[in-house]
Amino acid sequence: MAKYFYTAKTSAGEDKTGEMEAKDERQLARTLREQGLILIRLETKDKSGRKNNLSLSIFGPSLSEKMFFTRNLQVMISAGLPLPRALETLASQTKNDKFKKAILNIKEEITCGKNFSEAVAKYPGIFSLLFQNMIKSGEEGGMMEDVLKTLALQMEKENDLKGKIKGALIYPSVIIATMIGIGILMLVVVIPQLSQTFKELGIQLPFTTKIVIGLADFLIKKWYLAIIISLGFAFFVFLALKNKTGAVKKIIDTLVLRLPVISPIIKNTNSAYTARTLSSLVAAGVHLPKALEITADTLGNIYYQQALRQAVGKVSKGQKLSEALQDFQKIYPQTLIQMISVGEETGETAGMLQKLADFYEEEVAKTTKNLTSVIEPVLMVLIGSVIGFFAISMIQPLYSMLGAIE
Repeated sequence: MAKYFYTAKTSAGEDKTGEMEAKDERQLARTLREQGLILIRLETKDKSGRKNNLSLSIFGPSLSEKMFFTRNLQVMISAGLPLPRALETLASQTKNDKFKKAILNIKEEITCGKNFSEAVAKYPGIFSLLFQNMIKSGEEGGMMEDVLKTLALQMEKENDLKGKIKGALIYPSVIIATMIGIGILMLVVVIPQLSQTFKELGIQLPFTTKIVIGLADFLIKKWYLAIIISLGFAFFVFLALKNKTGAVKKIIDTLVLRLPVISPIIKNTNSAYTARTLSSLVAAGVHLPKALEITADTLGNIYYQQALRQAVGKVSKGQKLSEALQDFQKIYPQTLIQMISVGEETGETAGMLQKLADFYEEEVAKTTKNLTSVIEPVLMVLIGSVIGFFAISMIQPLYSMLGAIE
């Protein structure tokens, strides 16, 4: 349990501050809401009692910040606050400078007569196409409160899903980082001493031993180049992943769909995102072809993007969504396609998509929960192979020397 210092709004619009222990930010917001309060800002307190603000102003708003903004905006509107006043209140309590400036500009745009959807569309880096189109549908249908509630739920589910995946990757990441750290330490400290011994004894070195010693010499003598190369490689991978149509991105997306352990998680995650996003858009009244286009932009894997964009053309020509997805059974499970077909037949497509999203999110949760036990043997084999390579490379010359003496 963490201790939070919070600022909240009462139904009358008054500020209220206090301290409360909660499991996480969502539990804190839920507890305050039960007390009739709207969470506006929160800070943690360390053991010394100092406050640690959770926002990072130099970056754009996190998914959690946008989720709190959307949920609180929905509560304020349902309480009868005018939209400009609600936005001004939220902006005054937002610590992220970029987000605060965007909210205030949106408030000014609305005051000057523009629609909320037109104003948020000017900030695509903060508000996604999904958010923009959902808001537009809410304005046209007079369902702004319901749309904001749906968007808040969408963000909460997305945040939970990402949290589970990141949590499952912590263990292997720590193990691999530790292994790399120990490997570098051996190369810098242990290998040079053995290398000097081999030189003094005049031992003929095997090829693998020369590789290890050469790598150690490089790290010691040209460590700055090693750092530059590492940072350059990381930056290259980052740019390649940001380019959704790049060759490197396509190779990575192909690889993750074929790896035995990772593939089920990727497929279930993308199926959950597809179903959840489509459900929200269809329920808000967005036409299916447009909903498919928006959903394609929210997905990270290039093959799922291509599948939905091809489905747009088929659906626009009169095909059902379930029929349009039949050609993509390698990435979309047959269960998903069949259940969408049932939803189309009963006229409950949005509801069926929501149930499918819940199902696949639960599948991801189960898979990630057991991921550690699956990855652990793989990590053990990897660590053993690396240690074995180093050991054989450095011990083999000594055995050769002993054999020559005999």
